[in-house]
Amino acid sequence: MRPIETFEFPEDKQALFKRARRLEVITVLYIASAAAALYITMGSSQAMRASFLEDVISVIPAIVFLICSRIALWPPNRKFPYGYHGAVSIGYLISSIALVAMGLFLIFESASKFISGERTTIGGMHIFGETIWAGWPMLAAIAYTGIPSVILGHMKLKLAPKLHDKILYADAKMMKADWMAESATAIGVLGVGFGYWWVDPLAAGIIALDILKDGVSNLGVVTADLMQRRPEKTDRSGYETLPEDLRRRIEALDWVKEAEVRLRESGHIVLGEVYVVPSKTDNLPERVARAIDDAKEMNWRLHDVTISVVPRLRDASPATDGQG
Repeated sequence: MRPIETFEFPEDKQALFKRARRLEVITVLYIASAAAALYITMGSSQAMRASFLEDVISVIPAIVFLICSRIALWPPNRKFPYGYHGAVSIGYLISSIALVAMGLFLIFESASKFISGERTTIGGMHIFGETIWAGWPMLAAIAYTGIPSVILGHMKLKLAPKLHDKILYADAKMMKADWMAESATAIGVLGVGFGYWWVDPLAAGIIALDILKDGVSNLGVVTADLMQRRPEKTDRSGYETLPEDLRRRIEALDWVKEAEVRLRESGHIVLGEVYVVPSKTDNLPERVARAIDDAKEMNWRLHDVTISVVPRLRDASPATDGQG
């Protein structure tokens, strides 16, 4: 089988890609230290334990990005003629399933603790010969976990749409919203401090629901991608206009009467076919070759395009999206 051309990011995107990888390395190191801080201080608090497990699970998208974004750039071969770009979607699927599983586990655990009436207590802690309430180190660990996460999330959120990387986007959204989970953790700790034991498992449940929401949302997106839905914008604000732009560009050629396109995403890139009804048939192979080169120049993501010359276009189109 004939492989597609090896993909490389354009020069301006290469710098962004390297920056994204650096941010994910920083994220892994930071989350490791934040998880350690939460583990050391969590005591018997359910909210702290949920926050700790959230940090452990939230490192998965960063690790998956670092691994899969590298695999996606491996050159295509006869065994994998379309390359390894699908690794991005596989990584996205893995991180989504992990989030859903952890969210369900924490919901079950916090509900069990709440129903059983198991009360969380926060005692004292000896530091430099002084005894202080153990909730203060907990709150300090929560602040350390929450504030840098929001900053890293904002930085990655600016890069994800430019690279069209959905793992990076999902990771950025999770980190940007991490303050909500950490706020719930802090409320749980303070609730126990004021004698309201039930606030702790309730806060743990809120964190679990947030994890589950992220997982289900990401799982829906990656499932649609694996089913080869038409290209969608990275920020999920709608469909890409690339199919329409490509069709108009092809139809603007003086030898094309009408055209239709079919595109699909594979990781960072877009692959597809163009069906053309010609108005002129002289020098057709050369015209088609030039049209392919012209099409690939319009957008760096449009990596592989096939143009088929047909006598007429089929009447296509289901009435509504999502119906086959």
